[in-house]
Amino acid sequence: MKKYNGHKITDIAPGSIAEELELEIGDILMTIDGEELEDIFDYNFMTDNERFVMVVKKANGEEWELEIESGGEDLGLTFENGLMSDYRSCRNKCIFCFIDQMPPGMRDTLYFKDDDSRLSFLQGNYITLTNMSDKDIDRIIKFHLAPINISVQTMNPELRCKMLTNRFAGEALKKLDRLYEAGTEMNGQIVLCKGVNDGKELEYTIEKLAEYAPHMQSVSVVPVGLSKYRDGLYPLEPFTKEDAIEVIDMIERWQKKIYDEHQIHFIHASDEWYILAERELPEENRYDGYIQLENGVGMIRLLCEEVMDALDGCEDDGVCEELSMATGFLAYPYLKRLIAEIEKCYPGRKVHLYPIRNDFFGEMITVAGLITGQDLIAQLKDKPLGERLLLPACMFKSGEEVFLDDLTKTDAEDSLQIPVNIVKSSGYDFVEAILDREAAAIQTAEHGEYELSMKDFELSEDGEVIDYE
Repeated sequence: MKKYNGHKITDIAPGSIAEELELEIGDILMTIDGEELEDIFDYNFMTDNERFVMVVKKANGEEWELEIESGGEDLGLTFENGLMSDYRSCRNKCIFCFIDQMPPGMRDTLYFKDDDSRLSFLQGNYITLTNMSDKDIDRIIKFHLAPINISVQTMNPELRCKMLTNRFAGEALKKLDRLYEAGTEMNGQIVLCKGVNDGKELEYTIEKLAEYAPHMQSVSVVPVGLSKYRDGLYPLEPFTKEDAIEVIDMIERWQKKIYDEHQIHFIHASDEWYILAERELPEENRYDGYIQLENGVGMIRLLCEEVMDALDGCEDDGVCEELSMATGFLAYPYLKRLIAEIEKCYPGRKVHLYPIRNDFFGEMITVAGLITGQDLIAQLKDKPLGERLLLPACMFKSGEEVFLDDLTKTDAEDSLQIPVNIVKSSGYDFVEAILDREAAAIQTAEHGEYELSMKDFELSEDGEVIDYE
């Protein structure tokens, strides 16, 4: 067992309780009310009390015992490890894992497979439950943690063992019962694999998951992401237009049934299905507040709504500028229509929009978030770009100006001989970046600050990496 060494303090908020207590960067939090802290949840739970005793070790080895009356107010401490614990890696070998489909030679963090239930609450990660003990479930219930995001795939226990290549994967589904009985809010995800968990298996999975509504408040269905690096992996095929139509029809039928019972739409198809089926996206109220946005459910609808809202009552400002933007093939037709609306309101703007083919991972990968610097540069090299190039933040490492292949924004600027603006994710930011050069520069400078996480992992192991820009 790893020796307990406490938790090193790396930052203290100005004007905070910690500053008033004269705590310093480098001090080590040892215990609260005599208890060692397993992770950030212990810390949050214990410091939520109005009164507690905290032991802190100073740099000279002296220990301070502090009686604190915080009234539940945050102490203002930041620790060396945001989770205050080691991250748990994934023990599964899922047949759909996108990380297994990446080429060698990329940065190390891209190959880390996490399956840490704590990150489900802190960062919205989807976890398989196979890495959770009864103690973990007890702590979730005790601390009233919610919602927990669960990567389900199938409610058929035998099939789940096969898909996750883990003989305990089917048994892990029983943890859903304990969470449901405790009233814990849950969200689910199904990575659909053709000929594996689709068709009748998908119907069965939706039916069984619906029994957990309304505590299971939403479930997304996303198509498996397939790169060109699949040698030696489980044989999976891409879905067709006819497949997508079948999936949507099933989901929309269940939406009506569950809405009548629980007033939530519950089961949601990701945007990719509607694009593949060549169907109109659902109206905004069917997304239940965009609860599955990070799984690509409603991203394009939300973008469209925000852009049109930003343009409501627009008046031409008389500014003339030619600029450009790059995106993936998935969102290209929608962005093209939205840019046409912007140009209609502001006729002095001319925006060149370029879809980037994913030669690095393969043409079946169509999202902007998996475009590499080398593909971007190669395909824009001889294109008219205007005075500046807009790129969505999802193309870059969180908080840094680095593409997936470790090329940088500066590399792109030098190769294309044009300034690059990094655009935040909302439709309002999108419009602002086009209309206001200075605002676009501010968005670039602020890149990452609004979405920095405690760790570096940019890719989801389930192969579902969606962004709408």
